[in-house]
Order: sequence, then structure tokens, then C-alpha cells
Amino acid sequence: MSGVDIVTFGCRLNAYESEAMRAQAAAAGLADAVIVNTCAVTNEAVRQARQAIRKLKRERPDAEIIVTGCAAQTEPKTFAGMPEVGRVLGNAEKLQAASYAPRPAFGAEDHERVRVNDIMELRETGAHLIDGFGDRARAFVQVQNGCDHRCTFCIIPYGRGNSRSVPMGDVVAQVRRLAEGGTAEIVLTGVDITSYGADLPGTPKLGDLAAKILKLVPELRRLRISSLDAIEADPALLRLLAEEERLMPHLHLSLQAGDDMILKRMKRRHARADAIAFCAEARRLRPDIAFGADLIAGFPTESEAMFEATLALVEECGLAFLHVFPFSPRKGTPAARMPLVAPGIVKARAARLREAGDAALARHLARHLDTAQDVLVEKPGFGRLADFSPVRFSGTGAAGDIVPMTVLAAGARELTASPLHRNAA
Repeated sequence: MSGVDIVTFGCRLNAYESEAMRAQAAAAGLADAVIVNTCAVTNEAVRQARQAIRKLKRERPDAEIIVTGCAAQTEPKTFAGMPEVGRVLGNAEKLQAASYAPRPAFGAEDHERVRVNDIMELRETGAHLIDGFGDRARAFVQVQNGCDHRCTFCIIPYGRGNSRSVPMGDVVAQVRRLAEGGTAEIVLTGVDITSYGADLPGTPKLGDLAAKILKLVPELRRLRISSLDAIEADPALLRLLAEEERLMPHLHLSLQAGDDMILKRMKRRHARADAIAFCAEARRLRPDIAFGADLIAGFPTESEAMFEATLALVEECGLAFLHVFPFSPRKGTPAARMPLVAPGIVKARAARLREAGDAALARHLARHLDTAQDVLVEKPGFGRLADFSPVRFSGTGAAGDIVPMTVLAAGARELTASPLHRNAA
């Protein structure tokens, strides 16, 4: 087996960049290689990447393993020291065709195997034109990269650099390219997308960008916003949420905790009351909205009462889709030096949060029973509602079709539906 394969870990931005990397590798003439696009958000993510690299080398012993992504940016020596790895690329270098030049044109000496420059020196993020993600259901479009904030638990700014925005015209052009190619849904993605525009002329906001996309690309059927920081959501975005049906009623919030002292120790920019108020206002503007959230269990110094405040946030904010992270100290972050919660307690609290999340999801899905819904088909027999609820269905439908259906049953983790059969007039 030969050719170039890409293995992607982590966030939606990584998925988007992997498609851009595929084009750059092809342009450089790379052959017989596996590119591993890593994530650094937790120690476990780095461990999984290292494990995958060893397995890939066993499966394709003659292929060159190229490692890039956030873990490669923050820990280049870790991957350079693995005998399975042929070269290590930083997050800037991975988007340059020259990085994929076949060896020895790239550089065969050991000191040339690693190309990871200072990510903090980057001041711009350009658009990377891609044609799609293999089907017509959904594609991610990068609007921003990096982060100016320094949450005490997070290593990502050191992997991504400071916040940089893609100019609005470039984003619109990419969305139009994908929509004209038949992609049904576009997801705007980045590291901290609510910081969008602060470095651009006129300092447009994320809401301004979304409004411009929907106005200038009328053929786009669905627009979705990826993970955002609720405290930075701008009025234009909320207005659009209320008025524009093509903006999907689903927001994934970076909440992290529900206790004010823990939020302060995390160096977050919102308080518990801010999160609850935002969800209430968004639900008032768009009653059918669904919320997802990132929550950390067992952050250093977290007491039982502090954890209970986070647990209560699931119901108080009406969360439906939880991403629960047991706290994992990342070397080089302030939180790693704080008094840690015992590992057994961290694990138990994460389990309780996931249990609450499972119950919340089941309640959310039950609300759709016996309703008519438009389902975006992702693959045969599976799709998602506008609020991102997963649906199994009978009948036919190609990826990218939006099919009206009746919800017949609501399970613990997904809905069951059947296409509506409309009588001829």
C-alpha cells in the first residue's frame, strides 16, 4: 500500500487543516507517507498520538511518518525522539507545500527533520481553499486561529499562537466555493472564534461575518457556529440567531466550570451567573436552541461543593451535549502547579458529570418525539437535526440531502425517524 494518508486528532480546526494539508502534500509530490495531525489539549491526547504513530509504522513500515499539529508544536522533541517518525512540522509549517517535499529535498540530516518555528511570531492567518470533506453533508471553514487568553489549564495558545483572523472576503469566498460544490452545511471554526475580527480593519465581529456569509451566499442551506466563549458573543450574532433560520439553533459553549472561585483560578472571563444568563437569553431569542458545553471535573483545589455547582449547571443552563474532561495537568501551565485533587476523586466526578450529561441528552431528545423535523443526511441511515441531535432513519437519502422526517422514537443517545410522505396536491 502506498499513497498519502492523514490521521487527524482533536478539534474541528484540525479536521479543516488536514484537508488543506492534503492539497499541499499533493502539490509537493509527497508519496508513501502518513501525516499525523496531533492534538495537545490533554496528556491523554498526546499519549494517543504516540500510540497511533507506533501502530501506523507497524502497519506501513515503508511509509514515512510525518508528525504535526499542536502536540508537535509544543513538544517537538518528544516526537523527534521516536524512531518511527521521519519529520516533525509545526502548526505554521504544516500548511506549506515545501514542508512535504520528498526527502532528501526536504533535508535528510537529523537537525533538518524538525521544522517548528516560534508560533507567537505569526501575525496573519490566510484562507486555505479546499473543495470539501469527501461528501456533501458538512464542511468546516477556518475563520480564526490562535488565542490571546491564557487560561491556567490550557496549553493550546502555545501550540496555536496569538489570535489571528481570516479576512471576511476570504471566508465568504471559501464558503461560496463549498456551497456551490454542493456542501449543505458549513461550520465556522477556530481556536477562539468569538475573538474574530479584533485584528482586522474595522474590527468586525463574528456576528458581522455570519451575517455577511448568509447574505452573500444565498445558496448555503445551513450555517453552524463551532465552540464559542459565551461572554464574548456579540449582539449581532444573537440578533442573527433570532432572525435567521439558516443559522443553526445549536451552540457549543466553553464553560469549563460552574463555581466562581474555580472559574477565577482557571482565569476564565465569565462568572457562573453570566453563563446562566446567556443561555436564558439565547433560549428566549431561539426557543428551539440546544446547548453543548465543555466541562472540567476535578480542577485543582475543587471541593465537593464547588463540583456540585458545576454539576448543577447542566440543568440550570439546559445543557444537552456535554464534553467532560477529567482534569489532567499539562506541563508548562499554571494549573499544573496548583494543589491537585486526588485522581480517584477526579475520575468519580467526571463519571457523575457524564451521567448527568446522559440524562440531559435523553431529556432533550424526548422533546422531539412525534415532531416533524428536517434531517441533514450525513451517511445512509444517519443524519442530524438543526440542533445537532443525532437521528437514525429508514429510507434512502444521499449525504447532503435535507429530508423532512417524523420522529418516531427517542432513545438515550439518538432519535429514530422516518421520512415524511407528502400527498400530491
